[in-house]
Amino acid sequence: MVYSELMTAFPSPSRRRYTLAEYLEFEESVRWKHEFHDGEILAMSGASPEHALITANALRALGNQLVGKPCRVYSSDLKIAVGPNADVQYPDGSVICGPLEFHPDDSKQRLVVNPRVIIEVLSPTTEGYDRGDKFMLYRTLKSFEEYVLISQSRPLVEVYLRQPDGRFLIDATYTGLDATATIRSLQIQLRLADVYTDVVFPQRPTQIALEERENP
Repeated sequence: MVYSELMTAFPSPSRRRYTLAEYLEFEESVRWKHEFHDGEILAMSGASPEHALITANALRALGNQLVGKPCRVYSSDLKIAVGPNADVQYPDGSVICGPLEFHPDDSKQRLVVNPRVIIEVLSPTTEGYDRGDKFMLYRTLKSFEEYVLISQSRPLVEVYLRQPDGRFLIDATYTGLDATATIRSLQIQLRLADVYTDVVFPQRPTQIALEERENP
């Protein structure tokens, strides 16, 4: 997912807070997806082609690795309820092991609360949020064990792992298409070559300068 900015879906000078029930009713009545944070309904913008391709590649690669295991991969259409105020997020991907568990205030069972692994594909406009406030929300989930951050601009995957004392520390950083990331909570490996299949990376300034020097 990509945010051009966070904005309320209900324009209101008073910026009044909405209940979870009001959010869910609104979300079912509109075409576009919205997240829910601290009583505000936030519109989501569409993803870039690169972001969409990397996300699809990563979820397919994860799903292939999980065949025969009691875990399933879900796309960004799955709502995850997090935190004491039931904030609702749409992560780029999530892995749930065992039966789905739902938020007690959602009688229609649309809000899942037990992801083991969450995947986010970083972009320039979302990276700070994905690493900061969003990560803080995810950490309130008791089932959440591993956070996988995938760069959009170069072949790089970071994996954060929950420690016995509850803290999340970076477990490893994997760079280059020859690297293979380990997802310890699922006991699987993820090849970066699979994650970045057919992805064309933007040229960096130093690379452009070298090419211009070689081809005046």
